[in-house]
Amino acid sequence: MLGFRYIQSTPSQYLIQYRNGRIAREGSGLSFWYYAPRSSLINVPLNAVDVPFMFEEVTRDYQQITLQGQVTYRVSDPKQLAQQQDFSLQANGAYTSEDPQKLPVRVVTSVKAVFRTLLQELDLHEVLRGTQKLTASAREAVASAPGLTALGIEISDLSLLAVKPNPETARALEAPMREDILRQADDATYVRRNAAIEQERAIKENELRSDLAVELKKRQVRESQVESEQAVLERRQQMQVQELTGKLKLEEQNAGLVKLKVENQKQEADAQAYGIKRMVEAMQGLDPRSLQALMLGQASPEMLMAVGFQNMADNAAKIGEFNLSPDLLRQLVGKKALDRVS
Repeated sequence: MLGFRYIQSTPSQYLIQYRNGRIAREGSGLSFWYYAPRSSLINVPLNAVDVPFMFEEVTRDYQQITLQGQVTYRVSDPKQLAQQQDFSLQANGAYTSEDPQKLPVRVVTSVKAVFRTLLQELDLHEVLRGTQKLTASAREAVASAPGLTALGIEISDLSLLAVKPNPETARALEAPMREDILRQADDATYVRRNAAIEQERAIKENELRSDLAVELKKRQVRESQVESEQAVLERRQQMQVQELTGKLKLEEQNAGLVKLKVENQKQEADAQAYGIKRMVEAMQGLDPRSLQALMLGQASPEMLMAVGFQNMADNAAKIGEFNLSPDLLRQLVGKKALDRVS
């Protein structure tokens, strides 16, 4: 339309319109018509930009390390930046130069320069152990870097995400820690084994105490049995003593009875001897025939028959013939047979 064009910017864009070498409009979030042949537009982004970085540097003790992190910046003075960098727009809305694309590189270059200066005063161990301190120092130094403040750039944040030495140095640094970890692992194994040994010893002690308690209980049972058997034996001995005492008393009584019986028999024998003596004295004056007749008066029939046979035998010379009746013989034989059978 005869060179008239319309442009609209967002609140995060700072738009400046130059006309005849002078600023006609400027501000963020503008929208207007302009005459293109006589106007030039400059668009400076105001939004915060996160730029990652990773580069290698050398510490004071000549150890190479890799720094990885992120820096956040924004344009705080767009007019100052527009005076030193070309942010002008073409008719199609694109930038006429590569300065907007090179701005993050400028910021990272300033960050790299700051870290190089800081690392020249630190050893590797100090860097690895003082990452937070190094990040704070770098953030403060980058925020006040002359190259960035001259461009009107404000550093919002700087974070150091990783600090890595080269692989050989890392392995050398890891060796003591690895040995320490292995030693701690060995100590843990030793402690665990000691704990296992202590637990096993405690278990064995419990088993021994249990066995000891069982043996003590068994001994108590055996002692109780022995005491019971001893009590039974003592009771049995007491019964035997009582039995022997009873037998002893009985024997004493029997001895007294035997003694009494002997005395009685002695008295009876004395009485019989006295009677026989008196009888003998009485019979001393009698003739044999009278004495024999006296004795035969108290004899049994068999005795009388025996005496009769004896007399016949004594007078056999005077007896011419002697006859025994069958009845007498039968009586003698039958009586004798009955005696044998009984």
